[in-house]
Amino acid sequence: MSYFYVLCTILFTVYGQLVIKWQVLKAGAFPEDGAEKIWFLLHLLLNPWVISAFLAALFASVTWMAAMTKLQLSHAYPFMSLAFVLVMIFSSLLFHEPITLPKIIGIVLVIIGLAIGSQG
Repeated sequence: MSYFYVLCTILFTVYGQLVIKWQVLKAGAFPEDGAEKIWFLLHLLLNPWVISAFLAALFASVTWMAAMTKLQLSHAYPFMSLAFVLVMIFSSLLFHEPITLPKIIGIVLVIIGLAIGSQG
């Protein structure tokens, strides 16, 4: 069950990142004027999708606490790097962000690090 909690933490984290990116893109360019910046950010903060991303961050924290009752931090934390992998894949699919060779190499290194870091 503890790995299920880690998986939930990862999925809630990825969801939040993708939703915020989606809504920020939808909102348009960040204003130059100071007062407009405040209204722009306030509008985003009151956006139901952005609120759901914040709730996902809360749920990620709660599931992480549940995982920490069963797993050592040094064992569980490397799994959080899977969020980087998933965000890269989904940002490519959803936002048409390029997956370049350096990104692929970096992700491969992250996965190797996960495999090594989660041992024992």
